[in-house]
Amino acid sequence: MIKSITPRSSGPLSGIKVLDFSRILSGPYASMILADLGAEVIKVEPIEKGDETRGFPPFKNGLSHYYIALNRSKKSIALNLKSPEGVKIAKGLARQSDIVLENFRPGVMDRLGLGYDTLRAENRRLIYCSISGFGTNSPHGDKPAFDIVAQALSGVMSVNCKPGQAPNKLGIPLGDMAGSIFSLFGILAALHERNLTGNGRHIEVAMLDSLIAMQGYLSQIYFITGESPQPVGSQHPSIVPYGSFPTSDGHVIVACLTDRFWHNFARCLDQEALIEDPRFAVYEQRLANRDALQAIIQERMTKDSSDYWLERLTKFDVPNAPILSIGDALEQAHVLNRGLIENVDHPIAGQIKMVRGPIRFDGKGPDGSKAPSLLGENTIEVLMAKLGMDMSDIETLLDQGVIKRSDYDQPSTEVGG
Repeated sequence: MIKSITPRSSGPLSGIKVLDFSRILSGPYASMILADLGAEVIKVEPIEKGDETRGFPPFKNGLSHYYIALNRSKKSIALNLKSPEGVKIAKGLARQSDIVLENFRPGVMDRLGLGYDTLRAENRRLIYCSISGFGTNSPHGDKPAFDIVAQALSGVMSVNCKPGQAPNKLGIPLGDMAGSIFSLFGILAALHERNLTGNGRHIEVAMLDSLIAMQGYLSQIYFITGESPQPVGSQHPSIVPYGSFPTSDGHVIVACLTDRFWHNFARCLDQEALIEDPRFAVYEQRLANRDALQAIIQERMTKDSSDYWLERLTKFDVPNAPILSIGDALEQAHVLNRGLIENVDHPIAGQIKMVRGPIRFDGKGPDGSKAPSLLGENTIEVLMAKLGMDMSDIETLLDQGVIKRSDYDQPSTEVGG
């Protein structure tokens, strides 16, 4: 019986096997990072349409941008978890896995017969990570949770706007991503512990908990003052000057987090007298006199262009940046020099560009990625290599609607340890 498929890379998690039941974003982002780090990830998808994000436009030759963004370097097995045979297959794969990842509402995996207690009974080394909107023991209970719901309940939306304007969700899906990021912390810590004890863990991460944990200094402002931080647009709630400033033809970012940078900025503005001005000499006074200082800065900076100020701010060693569009950000020299974009070949979509993972070891980034799989692209490969099934077994499961295969799913002859 073939025990495993050859690991994709020599990354630090090479040899670690992940069984991924998660879908959409909170969960798939975590399993994608595990794949970047060398783990073998088998993504379990519903046989009808797969991960819901496969249907989210825009598409490239039928492949969703959303699915591309979150599912590189994973194997796809299309499995009917509502059938006893489908659950049996999932249990068989879990027995051989180091990590199980799921992001259903609490209780769903138990009802499917795939809960932590059930799977751990046959694999005490299993690390089982559950991501949900609110976790257990929450008054929000079984309410569905998506990124914007978590953002709203966390308080972060309330400060993500200019004063007097309607609150906005963050431009990136941080509610979803926060759940994935904290789950990675838990998974990697549990792997370390397992090396010492031989036992796995059940990790629970809630999206709302994760965003609350990422409030940082905002929560402490409330605890210390008793008042909720108010929106300040792109400015900082307690550091002045800091944020977006208008020029004659646009805006630039200036971030004077320390007195040294504030002094440099005052000199850059040809306003060195501001350094000793009692209204602006120390943090507290600059904060108390924010409007007066902002007016002085704006009057000076709107006389010259963004390019002028970016060059001058750099000359005076003031933290600064232009405000780039997503396209400009992806095309900037930094991204090119760091090798953050790669081209991969997909059997239907053709050549596609993807953003690479950001983690480097010994100066080297992740191995080249594998394009996101078609639905069921690896069903036969996984069942043969992991569970030792032959084609007659597989044909029976196909006829029964337990599994689904892709036209590109071919038996693999690769074996590994």
